[in-house]
Amino acid sequence: MHFFRKTSIDFIGKRRTWYVVSTAVTVIGVIWALVRGVEYGIDFAGGTEVQLQFQKNVSIEQMRGALDAAGIRGAEVKYYGRDESGVLVRVREGAQGAQAGAEATKKVLAAVETGFSGNKSQLLQEQHIGPKIGAELRSKAVWAVFFTCVVILFYLTFRFRFVYGMGAVIAIVHDVLVAFAFAVVCNGIWPWLNLEMNSTLLAAFLTIVGFSVNDTVIIFDRIREDQRKYKGQTLKEIMNRAINETLPRTVITSGTVFLTLLVLFIWGGEVLRGFAFTMLIGVITGTYSSIFVASAIAFDWLERDKSKSIPVTANVRSRKSAGQVAATA
Repeated sequence: MHFFRKTSIDFIGKRRTWYVVSTAVTVIGVIWALVRGVEYGIDFAGGTEVQLQFQKNVSIEQMRGALDAAGIRGAEVKYYGRDESGVLVRVREGAQGAQAGAEATKKVLAAVETGFSGNKSQLLQEQHIGPKIGAELRSKAVWAVFFTCVVILFYLTFRFRFVYGMGAVIAIVHDVLVAFAFAVVCNGIWPWLNLEMNSTLLAAFLTIVGFSVNDTVIIFDRIREDQRKYKGQTLKEIMNRAINETLPRTVITSGTVFLTLLVLFIWGGEVLRGFAFTMLIGVITGTYSSIFVASAIAFDWLERDKSKSIPVTANVRSRKSAGQVAATA
């Protein structure tokens, strides 16, 4: 990465352009995701989930017909895996004909045996979570992300300054919202990509928070070092210098993590694919926000505080000068 060692890119000077880009991507992505609707996994929604593997491919319409014939109405059916032989059946709690736990699973298996007598199936996994537990897990997931951001804000305020902590937290929120939007929008586009909101994606969001703040702390620490070394330079020059100096480390670290996640996404299996996809988006947004969002927000905040203090200083000096003139007269 010798190419990145002596860069002199004006990151701070272009910050308003990146503000517009970040705001547009975040707002459009979240609105699009909310319009499309968030699909909760069994962890957060509650109900019974059954994963079946057939010997031959089956159609969703046939599966729904078999379930309806058995009195299981309102069930969610979709493919699970790379082909159409893996089927996931989710019976929401309270749906017509649905019963909790093992009884609901038995009813689904009986419906499959009757409707697909010539196509043997195997039960891969079953899971049951009550609706109250699902709602409680959703609430705890939101609070987990919130308190993580609060702890990071306190830590960075203690280690650096409050303004740097706020810049980092805003960048973290940006990263999580963008990853959330991509997960919701891309869910269901391909049958082999399951991006329902569940505990696995929650773990991905919290990992994104840690990755993003780690990269941001490295840049902030270099800014603090350069402020001691180059006291004659402006804050803009120091911040640009710090970001350019840490750019090789940022590119190498993020690139290595990205390639590792890409391997995990391709060959990691169904369980880890959603986590790997969300983290791939998080690595891109985390690297971007550490460079273009966190430092830029801290710069604007510090410049605003400086501009507020200038008129007061100038006013005091003018009063002193007026007093000296009066005394001389």
